[in-house]
This record gives sequence, C-alpha cells and structure tokens, in this order.
Amino acid sequence: MSGQAFLRQNYQAQQKIRPTIKRGQAVAWLTDLLALLFPAFQDKPFQTDAALETALTQTRTDLADILAALHFSSTQAVQISEAFFTSLEDLYDQLVRDAQGLEQGDPAAESLEEVLIAYPGFLAITVYRLAHCFWELKVPILPRVLTEWAHEKTGIDIHPGARLGHPVVIDHGTGIVIGESTVIGNHVKLYQGVTLGALSVDKSLAATKRHPTIEDEVTIYANATILGGETVIGRGSVIGGNTWITSSIPPNSLVFHQSEIHIRTTQDLDELDFVI
Repeated sequence: MSGQAFLRQNYQAQQKIRPTIKRGQAVAWLTDLLALLFPAFQDKPFQTDAALETALTQTRTDLADILAALHFSSTQAVQISEAFFTSLEDLYDQLVRDAQGLEQGDPAAESLEEVLIAYPGFLAITVYRLAHCFWELKVPILPRVLTEWAHEKTGIDIHPGARLGHPVVIDHGTGIVIGESTVIGNHVKLYQGVTLGALSVDKSLAATKRHPTIEDEVTIYANATILGGETVIGRGSVIGGNTWITSSIPPNSLVFHQSEIHIRTTQDLDELDFVI
C-alpha cells in the first residue's frame, strides 16, 4: 500500500469514529475536582468562599461538556451532573473514612495530611469512588478513563464497577487488581500484589458475577490471589501472603501458604547454584 493510499484509508476510518471525550479533558476535570475536595491536591488554597464557589461552578460546566461529548442530550447531561454533585457530600464522607482508616492502620503514617498528600492507596480509592458514581449513573467510558489514570499513577487497578465498602485500606498497593464484579465489605485491608479476579475470562460471562466477595473485617496480605464469582471470604478472616484461593473460606479463618525453606552456608555453594 502506498503512503497516499494508507493516508486516505486512515482518514476514511477516522470519519467513521464517533466523537467522544478527550482523555486529557477528563483527567483535567478530575484533578480540578480533587483540588475542590482536598486542599492537599492543590498548589494553593482558595482565598475566599466566592473563589471556591466559582471553581465549583466551572467544574459543573466542564462535566456538562464531557457528558455532551458522550452524546448525552443537554437535559440528560444536567440530570447526570446534578445527581453526581448531589452525591458528592456523601462521597466525601466516605473518602475521609478511607483516609482515617489508612492513618489508623499504618504505623508509618504520621498524620492524616500525609495520607492525603502521599499515599497511593488513598488516591486510588478516591478516584475509584468518584468513577463508581458515574458507573452507577450509566455513564460510558468516563469511569474507565478515570480509574485507568489512577492505575497509571499508583499501580493499583480498581474497576469502577466493583463495589467497595468503607473504609477500604490499601497499604502500599502496587500491583493490586480488583475486578469488575468484586464486592468488598467494610473495614477491609489489602496489601500489595493482591488479585481479586475471575476464574475465566470468557467473553460470554461478561454479564455474570466473575469476581469474589470479601466480607467485613478481612485482611489480605501481599500477593494473595482470590478468584471466582462464587468465592466468598468470610468475615474476620486473614488471608496470608502468596495464597491461591478459588473456593469460599468460612468466617474468622486464617489461610496461609506454607513453603519449605532451605538454608546453607556459603561454603556449601558450587557453580551449579548460579546456573539460571
């Protein structure tokens, strides 16, 4: 195919694509909203109530523009925007509980402000909760754009369709994956590398519950993998690191992986020990 033929083909293909939101536009809106919710997310505080109100009004307008790009009518855009901002106070309360849970549950956390500014687990949960609100309002594309931005920033992948209680504490967090139909209760703590996934990725199962349920007051340690829509981790259980679970666990269980460790002195080593 010649260069001109490729350009024509590419141009014609682009004409068939319906306009949709720009990723940068959605991320800019998100960061503006985070600055409204938490001073830790902005460079300088608002000087007056009027300045804050003006910024909030602009955020509403920007959301309407995003919804219009998703082909909602002006009436629908207003309804969705009103529903989102009506729920914002409740979302804020949930986020404060998440932050407090992190501060209280992590001995390394020296203040609530440190959690707000520096903890990737809090950022991931914050963006998830905002995106989940849009998911419940049946807004397409935008929820995934928001959570994938948080995924890039934190290494924590939470599908906006998952249902998380509060507080959910994510400690360290890198490599955590929480699938679409996951249900997580209250006072749950997750460490890095935890996967809450599906036993099958068959497209025909898209509308079914494919991911596990984690009941209240469960702690899941690093690199544990829990799979399957019928898998329930009972209330108060502790799941040890590196475990692989595909069936339900009763309440108040302790599940752990026991490995065998061999210790030798350096004098016992020979060349074969370094062959990979």
